[in-house]
This record gives sequence, structure tokens and C-alpha cells, in this order.
Amino acid sequence: MSFTTLGLSDPILKAVTDKGYDTPSPIQAKAIPVVLEGRDVMAAAQTGTGKTAGFTLPLLEILSKGQPARANQVRALVLTPTRELAAQVAESVETYGKHLKLRSAVVFGGVKINPQMMKLRGGVDILIATPGRLLDLYQQNAMSFNKLEILILDEADRMLDMGFINDIRKILKALPEKRQNLMFSATFSDDIRDLAKTIVNKPVEISVTPKNSTATTVTQWIHPVDKKQKPSLLVELIYQHKWEQVLVFSRTKHGANKLATFLEKHSIKAAAIHGNKSQGARTRALADFKAGKVRVLVATDIAARGLDIEQLPQVVNIDLPNVAEDYVHRIGRTGRAGATGQAISLVSADEIQQLQDIERLIQKLLPRKLVDGYEPIHDVPESKLRPPARPKKPKKPRPENANAAVNSSNRRSGNNNQNQGRRNSNNQGGNQSGNKTAPNGRRRQNASASTHGGPTAKKPSRRS
Repeated sequence: MSFTTLGLSDPILKAVTDKGYDTPSPIQAKAIPVVLEGRDVMAAAQTGTGKTAGFTLPLLEILSKGQPARANQVRALVLTPTRELAAQVAESVETYGKHLKLRSAVVFGGVKINPQMMKLRGGVDILIATPGRLLDLYQQNAMSFNKLEILILDEADRMLDMGFINDIRKILKALPEKRQNLMFSATFSDDIRDLAKTIVNKPVEISVTPKNSTATTVTQWIHPVDKKQKPSLLVELIYQHKWEQVLVFSRTKHGANKLATFLEKHSIKAAAIHGNKSQGARTRALADFKAGKVRVLVATDIAARGLDIEQLPQVVNIDLPNVAEDYVHRIGRTGRAGATGQAISLVSADEIQQLQDIERLIQKLLPRKLVDGYEPIHDVPESKLRPPARPKKPKKPRPENANAAVNSSNRRSGNNNQNQGRRNSNNQGGNQSGNKTAPNGRRRQNASASTHGGPTAKKPSRRS
């Protein structure tokens, strides 16, 4: 299959060819025709398989056939969880839409809002945004969604993880009900499916790889090492293997800064990127890393998704993530678009649980390689692969509880029968005319036999 068979117009095909692509990835081959049909889509594929182009290409095709956006109007909205991912999507829109007369804009926090408002004033066909900044702009009447045609949620699971659910709900209320909805993500959790019920309409579900699987193009292994020796081992690996471009993941912002400083002291050009950095600093660090001016980029999980670095050869986990799924996204920064890559993790004894969770998730024991001079004093024991956890089923009542419930029901039924029997006996006695002897021996007149025409006794109930 080639891109020419997917229903894309010549200007878009020319841009794809200029980029050097001729064969669509599996997610692109399945998603593009369905999106062009106007259907709602929920598409899942592991990171690095071309999801962005999977929605960007058909989005450009659809919008190129309609009327351009007027002042303050937005025709298509792409929501992303991070600034880096928003910038990546915007770059993809510009790359594949360079031969089309479509206007696009990207907005996110951390930079001045006024230039973004000026850009939106003339109207844009495609707006790429993070939820928080989008709401700020909308509340200031910077754009109108009354002509919105398409909504795209990119990495929706990450948006929920970052606590954007309330912002997303507010945004959805501002959008017209009649629109096409696309959800692209690496995974679709139960929370995402609950959210999808409020967004998509009879969606086509597309999945090209097993959930939480890692790309076969990425070679993975671990180096057992004591925690204090990790920075020194990283320096050793960089010089020993002559790594020129390395993306290193740290668990904390402080750890990222500290490691970047350590590398600089050992004559390795490094930069840190995390949430406490200004947007300008983050953009410069990423640009310098892509250009080769920075040898090592140390990042927190803010960069686990959204960084698309061509031909990135190595990813190193200086710390294992606390959430096993983040490991899959981290190492997905290498081995992208069919290229090969390496994912190396430096694991200390205090990370045994994280390692076991990761291996259980990907259903694979990671090979271990000891480095001479860095053998750990605190052992990292071998893992045993266990099957992934199954969802818990509702508990059934215990037999003794069930019997107790039956006995309780029987006791209630028996008491009711006895009470009903007493009532029936009294009622039957009331049907007889004449007087009845009271327990104290005195004579009393039955109400039903009264000559004053008192109420007659009720008939006995047929229920036992």
C-alpha cells in the first residue's frame, strides 16, 4: 500500500513525498480512509508509529475542500496534554499542509498570551492547543467555535493523568454538538472509555498493536548498579560507546538539574527540561539537542510523550518511573518510524518493585549486563515473570451469608404466618352471631352481631 491509495490530494501527497515517506504505517493505513469518510474514530497504537500523521493528513484533506475560516473562527481543534506535543503537532500540520492555503496556530501556556490572541483574530482553520491556555483565550473571546467541524484529542490518557478532565469538560460544553470526533492515543484505559462516551458517536475503533507493547525496533536491557554510582556509570557509558545524542529520563525535576550539572562537570554538554523551566528554556534546550549542540538532554516524564526526534539512537532511564506505563512511552522516543534504537535502564536495589511492574506489564524479562567497576554492592535480585493482573470480579456472597439470609427470610415468613393465623381465627370467630365469653368470665357482645349495624368482619386473607 502507498499513500496514493488512501484518497489524499496531490498537494498533500507532494508534501509527504518531500518528507521522504511513500508507505503509510499500519495506523495511518487504517485510520486515514475512515477519517476521510467523516466517521468518529478511536485509534490506539504504540508510540512512534505515526499517529500524528494518521490524523493530520486526513484533517488537512477535509479542511482543504471547505470554506476558509473567517475572523475569530476555528474550524478544527486539536487538544494535546503538553506544550512539546502541541508544538510537534503544529510542526506536522505545517509540514504536510505547506502546499495548501490553510491557516493554523498553536497556543499553550508559559508564553505571552497577546501574540496568540492577535493570531486568532483573523481566524484559523486548525488550532492546536493545551487545555488551560485554550480556556484562557476562550474566556477572553479570542475565538469562536460555532463553525467548528472537527475535534481531535491527542494522547487523551495523558491529559487525564495530568488532571485536565475538568478543563476538557468545560471545552466540550463550548463546542457545537454536530462535529467529527477523533481520539488518538497510545492506550485506552477504562477512564478514557468513560470520557469517550461523552464525545464520540458510534466510533470506529482501530488498534494495530497490543496494549502496552514495546516496539520491536528497540533493544532493551538494564545495568544493575548502586544508586550513588548511577551518574558516574552514565558518564562511563557515554564515553565508552561514544554516544553523541542521548535522551536521559529522571524521576524528579531536582534530579534532572543535578544530573545535567554533573555531566557538564565531566565535559559532556547537557541540558535539563522539565515543568519548572520556562517555555523559552524548554524550547531552546530541545532545539539545541536536535541540532547536536547539546549531547545529553535530561528530562522528566513531561518529555515521555511529544518529543519526536528523528534518528534518536539512545534512551537511558537514570531512574525507573513509578508508573510502569511511562516506561513504554519513555523508550518510545527511540526506534521511531522504523528506525532502530536502544533503551538502557540503570537499576538499583531500591527499584526492584518498579522493575517487576515494568516486566510484568510488557511481559518480558529485561536482559542484565554488569559493567566492570560498577558491580552493585546491594544486589538487584532476578525477577520472575508473572502474568498481567486481571480485572477483579464482583465478590459473590459467602454460602453462610446466603444461608443466613434464607433462614432470616424463613423466620420472617413464619412470623407473618403466625400473625396472619391469629387474625384469621379472630375474624372467623367474629362471623358467628351472639356473645363470646371474655377471658375474665364476663360476657361481651360481638361487634358483628350488634343490632346497631356495625361493620362486618373482613374475610380471611388467602395468603398463608
